[in-house]
Amino acid sequence: MFHLTLADLIFLSGWFHLATLTASAQVPRELRFREDLPKLNPLLRQWVLVAGIYIVFNIVAFGIISLCFSKELAAGTPLARAFCAYVSLFWGLRLLIQCFVFDAKPYLTKWYLRIGYHALTGLFVWQTVIYGYAAIRSHG
Repeated sequence: MFHLTLADLIFLSGWFHLATLTASAQVPRELRFREDLPKLNPLLRQWVLVAGIYIVFNIVAFGIISLCFSKELAAGTPLARAFCAYVSLFWGLRLLIQCFVFDAKPYLTKWYLRIGYHALTGLFVWQTVIYGYAAIRSHG
């Protein structure tokens, strides 16, 4: 029987972080950034772009750290648990925003956008659960 360890799940999650960026690369086109961002005042436009870049850098960091240090993150040291708690909180909040704040329905006009949206929602759940488990599980 095939058994995945927590380190394996964290390593897989590292790839899922990077895969999430593939979907997020579609956002500027689907939300018509070229048409709509110029309508914003310059500071608000800059804030939107900078916030997006910070989010992308966080996701890249989560992915790389998870790929390179999955065994260490699964080991349950205080630093590993703190990192995993932060990642779980990041994705858990993103999941709540997805479910209760964003109204993506008007933009889900094509079948592949609907599938992608639901796949991303599933990934947000996965990341929240895997890193949450790594953060709270008992080691000893």
